[in-house]
Amino acid sequence: MTIQAQVNLRSRKLGVLIRDARLTARRTIPECARTIGVTAGIFRAWEGGRRSPSLPELEVLSYALNLPLRRFWSKDATSDDASPTETLNLPGFVGIRQRLIGALLRQEREKASISPRALSELSGIPTARLKAYELGERPIPLPELEGLTALLGGQIEMLFDQTGHIGLWMVQQKVIQDFLQLPPELQNFVCKPVNRPYLELAMKLSGMSTDKLRSVAEDILDITF
Repeated sequence: MTIQAQVNLRSRKLGVLIRDARLTARRTIPECARTIGVTAGIFRAWEGGRRSPSLPELEVLSYALNLPLRRFWSKDATSDDASPTETLNLPGFVGIRQRLIGALLRQEREKASISPRALSELSGIPTARLKAYELGERPIPLPELEGLTALLGGQIEMLFDQTGHIGLWMVQQKVIQDFLQLPPELQNFVCKPVNRPYLELAMKLSGMSTDKLRSVAEDILDITF
């Protein structure tokens, strides 16, 4: 399958996931479009697979719908919590992230010692458009970004927001999902305030080296025998 065929297929699949996420969150197309800073027509094109959002736009949509970003790679995670979007300038976030992702893409290309022209030949994306992507002058449709990242030997996850407000929110969502995967008895144990000292001790022990842990174990044995 050619790169362009992969992009087209991913665009259609992504459109289905976007529509499913919006309906799950009970939001209208105009509401979602206003939150991200695009027109309703563009958002409809996303859902129809005729166009694709950039990664920053998808991050903002994930945040606006209060759904994990992973939702757009699978349909496992949902949330019924209230949306947290009122405190952020989400369209402004998109512009900042777009420039950062462009810089990271250029960094990965240079690390792989691939010229813009060579990457253009590999991806089928015109050189001028690649340069606009790297300069943050043009949003990179997610399927194209996934394809470019794969060609450069990377993973799309390395481009996810890590330190910004939405990045921290995504980390919290991951922690919540991991917690919900625990057996009920462990969830109950963690939630009881009386067990906090045990949890804090476990955190301290997890940060110790193997030699230090062995020394602590030996000391405990000396005390108990």
